[in-house]
Amino acid sequence: MSEDRKLLEPLAAVVSTGTRLLLGLLLAGVVLNIVSGTIPFWSGASTCVTADWTSGTSATADTAFTALDGASVSSIPRYCADNPSTGQRALGALSEAPALVLLVGGLVVLNQLLRAAARNGVHTRQTASRIRFLGWWLLIGSLAAELAQAVSQAALLTTLTGGATLAGVALHTATFPYLAVLTGLGLLVFGRIVSAGATMREDLEGIV
Repeated sequence: MSEDRKLLEPLAAVVSTGTRLLLGLLLAGVVLNIVSGTIPFWSGASTCVTADWTSGTSATADTAFTALDGASVSSIPRYCADNPSTGQRALGALSEAPALVLLVGGLVVLNQLLRAAARNGVHTRQTASRIRFLGWWLLIGSLAAELAQAVSQAALLTTLTGGATLAGVALHTATFPYLAVLTGLGLLVFGRIVSAGATMREDLEGIV
């Protein structure tokens, strides 16, 4: 399996180090929050929403931001809770948590995939299965994380403005995760290729 380990470097070492570092930082943050008497990831959650789908222009903004003649400055509203309630803090935390869960979970799955491939071999059914699992994680996880973030941001904005509707704001704040979805689809295809290669390898070993 030494050849397989060489094929996976330096990615395996980078992912392993990055995963351990990230998990260590998260654990340290949780411990520090508990020691200080605050709920982890609660006090630092943002309770602001930038409505970047709407903007306006004014002479005051042009002057304040030193726009040259022939140029204008757009004013994009940013709504923030001065004294956020428990519900607003919860919505702020929920809007940030999905992306973090997607990142940490993806790194953990990728790290396990690389370690198993180095131990058992690259061209195996187990490796193909883990590649497909990572593909589904990115595909479904990125869509779920974007939807959860958009709904949380929309719900937070409805508590800060009177006329905003949840569905309307969610449509504006949501962004389709093209890269994550395409990467996930690519991993699913690559997993099928590795599975087919593993089957051919087993057939050849049976013949020999």
